[in-house]
Amino acid sequence: MTRLYSLETGNFKLDGGAMFGVVPKVLWNKVYPADENNLCTWAMRSLLVNTGGKLILIDNGIGDTLDEKFLKHFSLDGDDTLERSLERLGFSTGDITDVILSHLHFDHCGGNVKRSGNGYIPAFANARYWVSRKQYENAMDPNPREKASYFKHMILPLEEAGQLYLVENEGEIFQGVNIAFYHGHTEGQMIPHIDYDGRTVVFGADLLPSTAHVPMPWVMAYDMQPLVTMDEKKKFFSLAVKNNYIIFLQHDHYNQCCTLKETGKGVRVADTLKIEEL
Repeated sequence: MTRLYSLETGNFKLDGGAMFGVVPKVLWNKVYPADENNLCTWAMRSLLVNTGGKLILIDNGIGDTLDEKFLKHFSLDGDDTLERSLERLGFSTGDITDVILSHLHFDHCGGNVKRSGNGYIPAFANARYWVSRKQYENAMDPNPREKASYFKHMILPLEEAGQLYLVENEGEIFQGVNIAFYHGHTEGQMIPHIDYDGRTVVFGADLLPSTAHVPMPWVMAYDMQPLVTMDEKKKFFSLAVKNNYIIFLQHDHYNQCCTLKETGKGVRVADTLKIEEL
């Protein structure tokens, strides 16, 4: 039987206005409070899927290869790391057979690599890394607005080691694990859907960063195509309500998972829960 585990990799802070776009602070601050510097705390949560034959990691946090000058803007905190979270479950990085990358922004794939001498090597020596071709091409030649979110040293060592695999089409990537493409946040974002004991668990990534982003207009300023995001949310929410998806929230500091329901005011959160409660 497939088993799922939530892995905490640490927290970081981002500007509340950037995370909620055109929504006024007087509204979003009530449901996702900011500090005195207008910064909100966000998780960088990963999901571990143990199928019995494969140990699949979905995203891997910010890692430890970025310099202090860059990181000072994000106020990293917490004692959790991906390695410690794996160890608590009795696993190591060498046990990971596959890494699914929702996309290649640094807070999702920084753990791809580790330092080795003056360079970098894959952090998961025995794993195949999976990313959409569109996202890979976007990362290799980013637009000026998105350029600061990509670091090639987190990507190229995987290719050089022959461990990077590009996904061309939606559908089943492993037995019981399907992926769908979404393009509003960034081109070719992959959203994994996992069959789990008769339910579907969806890794929300940056399609749905938190429960606070459920209202349709609450879209991040980081999204490259916000109107596309809204259209994608509408379609995804319809499926989520109809099929009673459990959505794993990668960035929500306060909630690990949620389900959705239709109300007179549109789609809203039905319940919040943890993977361990399933």
